[in-house]
Amino acid sequence: MSRLITQRRFAPLFWTQALGALNDNLLRTLLLLVLVFAALPDDPARQGLATNLVVGLFILPFLLFSAWGGALADRVDKQRLIRRLKLFELGIMLLAAAVVWWESRLLLYGLLLLMGVQSALFGPVKYAILPQHLSPTELVRGNAWVGFGTFAAILAGTLLAGLVATLPPSAARPVAVLALVGVAVTGLAASLLIPPAPSSASEEVPRHPFSTTWAVLADSMRARQLLPAMLGISAFWFLGTCYLTLLPAWASQVAGGQASAFNLLLGAFALGVGAGAMLCARLSAGRLELGLVVLGALLMGSGGLWLAGASPLTLSAATWGELLLQLGFWRMLAALGLVGIGGGLYIVPLYTLIQMLSREQHRARMIAANNIFNALLMLAAALFGMLMLGVADVGLPIFVASLGGIALLIGLGLLVRGPRPLLRLLIFALVHLIYRLKFRGRHHIPARGAALVVCNHVSFMDALVIGGASPRPLRFLMDRPIYESPWLNWWFRIVGAIPVDADRRDPGSVRRALDEVSHALRHGEVVMLFPEGRLTPDGDIHRFRRGLDIILARDPVPVVPAGLAGLWGSWTSHQGGRALTKWPRRIRARVALYFGEPLSPQEARCAMLEVRVRELKAEADGWALPAPAARSEA
Repeated sequence: MSRLITQRRFAPLFWTQALGALNDNLLRTLLLLVLVFAALPDDPARQGLATNLVVGLFILPFLLFSAWGGALADRVDKQRLIRRLKLFELGIMLLAAAVVWWESRLLLYGLLLLMGVQSALFGPVKYAILPQHLSPTELVRGNAWVGFGTFAAILAGTLLAGLVATLPPSAARPVAVLALVGVAVTGLAASLLIPPAPSSASEEVPRHPFSTTWAVLADSMRARQLLPAMLGISAFWFLGTCYLTLLPAWASQVAGGQASAFNLLLGAFALGVGAGAMLCARLSAGRLELGLVVLGALLMGSGGLWLAGASPLTLSAATWGELLLQLGFWRMLAALGLVGIGGGLYIVPLYTLIQMLSREQHRARMIAANNIFNALLMLAAALFGMLMLGVADVGLPIFVASLGGIALLIGLGLLVRGPRPLLRLLIFALVHLIYRLKFRGRHHIPARGAALVVCNHVSFMDALVIGGASPRPLRFLMDRPIYESPWLNWWFRIVGAIPVDADRRDPGSVRRALDEVSHALRHGEVVMLFPEGRLTPDGDIHRFRRGLDIILARDPVPVVPAGLAGLWGSWTSHQGGRALTKWPRRIRARVALYFGEPLSPQEARCAMLEVRVRELKAEADGWALPAPAARSEA
């Protein structure tokens, strides 16, 4: 995972976007301090109005310019577009340096608009370029690093602005100017190292920024696979905006530490999101793991309810040291950290889903549509906060509890609608605890479209290992006695396994199973077959049955061979007695699963596939069974 951040195809983009996010938050926080707290020190009502105006001026360009940014990113080289946007950012920061130096408040509001325009144009291209430089199995890691960099930059920018504000005016101005311009120059330098990313679209570049908004939104409404992900990401930004806007009030009214408490609480939330994003990459292991979305929503909800129940601290303007001696404050930090971790787990798979399912020619437009929805929900978050805390005056704990409740409802709704992703994740995590797993060649499974995966059949655990290893959900064609195993039948039903039995035992079973396989393939799914038709009785690969040829004759699709090693001798195999009738003798055994290059439907015949699977199994044996003594593992 750490190798990606050192490679030129990703590292310059990471630093470009992270430094841009740092400058965004540094400038916005400095402007808030100048426009709101310095200009209106003793007028809370006018402070609130000015704060909302500042937030609105930053969000408005996302509504007006995101669609144009997406259209530009789809139709020009993304590398060149990023460089031009970084030049635009440098110009804004030079102007900001002059404005901050002379404190021209009217121009400061204009700077907020310009900064919002640059961010709105940069948002689509930074996510749309990733699939051009990263493989499908690297996208989750790339998005995790982007999420980590973004929230670390939010924290760093806010803290740096607060540090500048504590300096004497004679020192604060030059430090602010040097920071703004220096970060912009460094970001521009990083953008010069980004590799080319040419466009595949043939349409002309739109010249009018506002003419594309409705067309982009209409396209997003027709993208039924993508719209739920966009709304899910927007729900995260709704909750995140609510948490970020209530933190100052929570710090002063509940935590009792004001600036010190705010910085620590913000740090817990931002670092939690970054840690959650990195944990998502770790748990996903190169797959698009939608079960993490459900888990993340449930963690966000639990963290919100835990925070809502925190008791106010009896402190006044406490320092960092005084706060960290309070057990109640540690509870607040842990709760906000849990909310952040849940957010990181929740949002990274959704961004990856949009990137993977979008057509390349319209990928940036879909991300732009997502940004428009995000901006709308961020405005809705501001209105929701005003309604709850201003009109209804429910108080901060109830407001936080409502945010936790919303997140829990999202998680429970997703779980009820489709439990398979979360259960698949939990089962695969359990398999990881039981075995030491090694996978190779998972990128050979097509990122989209129908395909068959064929593998040797060693044990009842095979389906769980292969299903967890696959970057995409799999449907399994399996022998009915295995399907009806009392230990695993519930799981096979949830994942949509397809049972098949001999016609002599169940007339019509083969025809029904083949019809179900055909239905799955014609809907673009990946189907997993064990061509031997039964568990191996001796650890060797047995003759492949002709059902595979029948399936390919009906639906000619690519076939990915796979070899599995290390499970022979386990309690779920037939070595030393019938499977599931023995006690496990050892855990953490080595298990290897190697995928080979896909074969065309014309090449994929039983004899050819059997040879290829034997070769892959022999290679996997070299890692799973390094010594003869290891062959008796359980």
